[in-house]
Formats: sequence, structure tokens, C-alpha cells
Amino acid sequence: MDSETMSELQEVLNYDIDLGNLVAFDPHYHFTSPAASREESVNESLQHATKLVQAIADSLFNLPSIEDPDGPLVKLPPATTKLPREKPLPKPAPPTKWEVFAQKKGIQKKKKDKVVFDEETGKWKRRHGYDRVNDDNDIPIIEAKMTDEPGDDPFAKRKVDKKKRVEKQEKNRMHNLKQAAKAGSLPSHIQLAAASLPITGTQTAPRKVSKDELQHVAGMAATATASGGKFDKKLPGEKQLKHEKKYRKYLPVVEGTGMASLERQQTEKVLNKLISKNSHELVNVEKAVNMYNVKEDKKRRNQKGKSFTSNKLTPNKKPFKKTTKGGSSHKGNSH
Repeated sequence: MDSETMSELQEVLNYDIDLGNLVAFDPHYHFTSPAASREESVNESLQHATKLVQAIADSLFNLPSIEDPDGPLVKLPPATTKLPREKPLPKPAPPTKWEVFAQKKGIQKKKKDKVVFDEETGKWKRRHGYDRVNDDNDIPIIEAKMTDEPGDDPFAKRKVDKKKRVEKQEKNRMHNLKQAAKAGSLPSHIQLAAASLPITGTQTAPRKVSKDELQHVAGMAATATASGGKFDKKLPGEKQLKHEKKYRKYLPVVEGTGMASLERQQTEKVLNKLISKNSHELVNVEKAVNMYNVKEDKKRRNQKGKSFTSNKLTPNKKPFKKTTKGGSSHKGNSH
């Protein structure tokens, strides 16, 4: 081996190559002299970076590979360089009321099965969601209790109780979010929408929505159906939406007296609008006037030429005498 090859091998041995991150470093490299310009320093850095990339490629081809139709495949070794995080570690969220209560009582969380046997129907059903076990909709009859007042609807009472449970759960969830926001440990999927949530303790207060914006959004939602909200049920106290634009008038389908004139008037009105708006594009007035003048001049010249030739060139024709059948004479005829 010559001296250049030996020096190149020595340089490669001095590289710190991390194949797990596909990164190579040269801790011993330094610029020989300060660069005269930025371009020289950039070119020198690119040349040395090319050597580092070549060293990574050589190390990859030295790993054991598996043949594949797309080419050889290699398994990268675990990374040796610890790269820093872009953002700090998230702060631990404060425990909720239930977690504090469970810790005091020694309650441990157990994983429940997703499917439960329903004794009423005799089938295996989901614990939560659609067609779940102990669903209120599957109960046709509810036994009355001694404490029930006469006239109370047990089905309506169940709906009210369920609504209260949902509201209580939502209130607890919002309380937990308030505590997490104060500690600065909101979940990542809520941090982007934290400004619009009604949570006290956030940096920016939630923006109040104006009455016009609410009416606009409600109008868009109400008219998002195929009928434009015409056949939708109205909420109690909901007003009829105002139609800002003009209604389009159509001619009646059934033919009656005066229909032809109405249709003709409507068609003429549309044509007049089109022509008045785009008259400069449809008709070139100057060109039309010039063509009319040229045609009139040709017509006059043709008429003058015909009258002049008819006076000079037409011969004078004498009328022939009419002969009767009895007065005709022939030579050589003898009576």
C-alpha cells in the first residue's frame, strides 16, 4: 500500500460511526487555516462530509445482509449516540379525585372483558356502546317500587338520571383539565385547543363568540340538508331564517291563459339583459355601419348602370301584323 491509501485508512479508523442513527463524526478534524471567504469554508466542509458519507456506506456493506428482489437488506445495530430531545419532557399530570380516593382505599384497577353475558337476552354482548348489556332500550317492562309516586314515568326518569350522570362526568372531566392546566401538564392533543376551552388558568382567555357568528353558524347547520332546512324540526324558540337574497320566480307548469305572452316576455327580458351587458362583444357597430354603407353604394351603382345600358343598347322592335285564317292567300292555288 502507498502512503495515500494508508492515510485514508487511518482517517476512516478515526471516524466515530453510529450505524443505528446513520451518523458519522470526525472529532479530530480541524481547519488547516482560516478560510478567506464563506464559499471556501463551505466547499471544504462538503468535501469532508462526502468522506464521512462514504465511510457510512462502506460500513453498511460490511454488515451481514439478506438477499431480496429489491436488493440486499441489512439490520441496523442499536444506536450508540444519544440525541437530545427537541422539547422538554412532559410534566406528570396531577392525580384526579378518583385516583386519590382509590389510593386511599387501596383500590387497584383491573382490566375488564369487553364482552359480557346478558342474562335477560341470553346472549354475549358488549360492555359499552351499541347493543350493550343492560341497555335501557331492551327493557320493555319496569317493575314499580313502593316508593314510586303514582303517575311517574319510569322510562322518562331513567333518561333524566342518565343525563345527570353524563353531566356530572363532564363536570369532573373539566375539573381535572383545570388542575392539569394549572400544573402545566395538559395532554398533547388538548394543548392546541387549550385557548378555546373554558378552563381557568390558561394563558389566553377564551374568545367570546358574537351573536352574529352564532346565528351564521346555526343558519349554515340548519340549511345543510337537501331541502335547505325546510322540512327539519324547529327547536323551541327558534326563529325562521331570513332569506337575504331574492326568490327566483318560475312560470307555472300547467298551461293557462296568457302563458305564451308571459314566456315571450321572460325570454325577451333575458335576451335584452345579455345584449345590453355584452353588446360591445356581440355587435361591432362601426363594422356594421360600414358594411351597410358599402352595400348601399353598390346597389346605387348597379341601378345606374342598368338604366344607362337599357336606353342605348335595346333595339326598337316593330309589332307584327296579325293575319286571320280566312284572309290568308297562297300562290298557285286555284279555286
